[in-house]
Amino acid sequence: MRTTSGLLYEGADWNFDTLQRTYDAIEEIGTGELGLDLYRNQIEVITAEQMLDAYAGVGMPVMYRHWSFGKRFAQNDTLYRKGLRGLALEIVINSNPSICYVMEENTMTMQATVLAHAAMGHNHFFKSNHAFQSRTDANAILDYIAFTKRYVARCEERYGVKAVERVLDAAHALSDQGVDRFGRRERPRIGKERERAIQRLEEAQADYNDLWRTLPARKARPEVDLDEEAERRSLGLPEENLLYFLEKHAPQLKDWERELLRIVRNMASYFEPQRQTKVMNEGCACWCHYQIMNRLHRQGRIDDSAMLEFLHLHSSVVFQPDFDDRRFSSINPYALGFAMMRDIERICTEPTEEDTAWFPDIAGNGCPVETLRRAWTDFRDESFIRQYLSPRVIRDFHLFKIDDDGESPELRVAAIHDESGYKRIRRSLATAYDPATDLPRIEIVDADMQGGRTLVLQHTVRDGQVLDALETRRVLRHIAALWGYPVVLCEVDADGDRVFAEHKLDSEALMA
Repeated sequence: MRTTSGLLYEGADWNFDTLQRTYDAIEEIGTGELGLDLYRNQIEVITAEQMLDAYAGVGMPVMYRHWSFGKRFAQNDTLYRKGLRGLALEIVINSNPSICYVMEENTMTMQATVLAHAAMGHNHFFKSNHAFQSRTDANAILDYIAFTKRYVARCEERYGVKAVERVLDAAHALSDQGVDRFGRRERPRIGKERERAIQRLEEAQADYNDLWRTLPARKARPEVDLDEEAERRSLGLPEENLLYFLEKHAPQLKDWERELLRIVRNMASYFEPQRQTKVMNEGCACWCHYQIMNRLHRQGRIDDSAMLEFLHLHSSVVFQPDFDDRRFSSINPYALGFAMMRDIERICTEPTEEDTAWFPDIAGNGCPVETLRRAWTDFRDESFIRQYLSPRVIRDFHLFKIDDDGESPELRVAAIHDESGYKRIRRSLATAYDPATDLPRIEIVDADMQGGRTLVLQHTVRDGQVLDALETRRVLRHIAALWGYPVVLCEVDADGDRVFAEHKLDSEALMA
């Protein structure tokens, strides 16, 4: 596999020596020329079946047991074997060391692209972006997920698979509503999380130990008469994080059940930055692999055939189908992210008069790499688009804005390619990537802790979009299973003056 012409490799075949030699060359450009800041990389070569298994376990090397993971594996495996779905060329984990999985079926050019994309681009983004730094602990996540697997297995042995599955089913159904959208709470410290979970499990075991039955019962806490407003304040209402509230205040949950909710909530918080930075993260990785592979070619370290294969692969990744194309589903985050990174590079080096008017702080500064690194650090998708989406990219993607009023029989084109139109399009697209608008805004607004213990939730309706009644009832059953008492969800407008719908799950429904 060694070459005599200065090339890193020739042809499609590869071995581990070739992989190491190519990685070293890629890392030299990534850290030396582009100034990327990386976690230590751990490259693992896996089979297609192992990649499918990684899909099922949300990309993690290990995961606790749950039937939904097996279902996801069976679905992906069936589609893959029928040729209806391809597999990702890589998966990279936000951890320290950063684990990068590559497929053994990849050609050497694919492996080089993957290393430049994931081991350089994604790795740098994970380590530098503030959203990841504020919400995740890369140094401890691998130990934590290994611990959660053992903890769930111990709970299954002690309390039964069905009991554990009931709690996890409910927690998974609420995982999207188990995140602090604005990062109000302190990031969990994984070491303390393990200690807390072990303590809860030991206390639960002691409660079931016959020897403890001879001890006098604990004295009940005296009831404190609080007015409704004081009680709401003591509970921290309104509360957007449903899993957090149920973990802390659900009357009937045992300690080990609360810990399962905490595990699901921590995992949801760990993945939240990926939801908030999809365009930026993939744009950063695509820009890095494009720069690195082009520089390897200019340096004579990969040949023309490898470069042509790379360009074919790259163009497939960043391809954006037109709206009337059968392949169109939405804006491709790889395409938009890469286009914006390249556009920022152009604005920094070859600005037009339009660029100077729109981006006076960066136009012509001659520092594209430094400008991009600052953007990768300071922004998430919503703020990045609001700050850097240019008229040039809007024209290239043929973007325009349509007002869709459900009460009107016609659609109205509200923004086209003019000065005011560019601004409206940019604001509208940025809002679409705002996590605050991406999911229904549901909060716990009241909880009767002294009387009937009814839990009251509120959905703030935006643009007349109410919840699906059947799905709402299904989710309310999960909430009620954790709360143990009646649950009510009201759908109101932003001012609270108009009630669109009210969904109730009373005691009889709980027993059904």
